[in-house]
Formats: sequence, structure tokens, C-alpha cells
Amino acid sequence: MFEKMQRAFWKALTPDLVVDEPKVAQVESGLAPDIVAALGGGDNLKSQQPVALTRVRVELKDATRLDENALRAAGVPGVMTLPGGVVHLITGLDA
Repeated sequence: MFEKMQRAFWKALTPDLVVDEPKVAQVESGLAPDIVAALGGGDNLKSQQPVALTRVRVELKDATRLDENALRAAGVPGVMTLPGGVVHLITGLDA
């Protein structure tokens, strides 16, 4: 615990010199199971986060496993795929 306090102290004094601990992306189970299946399964998700009131940004390990038709059938009205396995799910006010 002392090490964490010491690290936080030095980080506050010299924010550019102390490297942050690597953060592990955690995928929450906030998406419906049929949406997760259409995204290629839970093991295909790197991260997920709500971007706005109407979108969820999802980062995929393998974008080829994405099934846009299944997403639309699951109730996602819009899908925007970006380079690097990033997908924006336009969900309306249910994000």
C-alpha cells in the first residue's frame, strides 16, 4: 500500500515522468447476449464503452467475425465500422 501512495505522490508532482500502470480492458456484460454473439462472441471483445447517449463503442479482436445482419436483427438500428476493429453501435437512447 505504501508503494501505491508513493507512486501517486510522485505522479502528482511529475505527471510526465511517472509511467501509469497498464490498464487491462474489461468488458462489462452490459450488452445483450444476442448482440455479443453478433459481435463474434465474448472472447472477440477487447473493450466496450458508451460514447454518447446513442452509441456504444466496441473494439473487436477480429472484425471479420462481426455479423451486421444479426446485429440489426438483435435490435441495433445502425452499425458503423471503423478501421482497427472499432465498431460503433448506434442504439438510440438505450446505450
